[in-house]
Amino acid sequence: MTAADHETTWDDFRELVNMKPSELEKWLKTDDSLAAGQHPDGGESTGHASGRRVLTILRTRKSDLTDDDYAHMRKVVGYVRRHLAQRPSGDVRDSRWRHSLMNWGHDPLADES
Repeated sequence: MTAADHETTWDDFRELVNMKPSELEKWLKTDDSLAAGQHPDGGESTGHASGRRVLTILRTRKSDLTDDDYAHMRKVVGYVRRHLAQRPSGDVRDSRWRHSLMNWGHDPLADES
């Protein structure tokens, strides 16, 4: 991965992850957060685990991020972009679609206010 690749990943991640660390941390503790997404083997959902990782990345200085952190950031960017393109019609305020995105650090309603 080149420095330019890291910079692009950083910019995309910072654009799409629109929840502040305190907001994401609070959200991840809710029942709606824990219920959203797919739960392999009945355990923690993939998105919830990702949200915990996003929280760690948000609290890490850019200069201290690892290649593994950047790989996860690219995964987050891809997930958020794919799911934004699949927005359901109607009110999404309490939808599983929104809750899943929020687990990845993106609140689709934050851009609408």
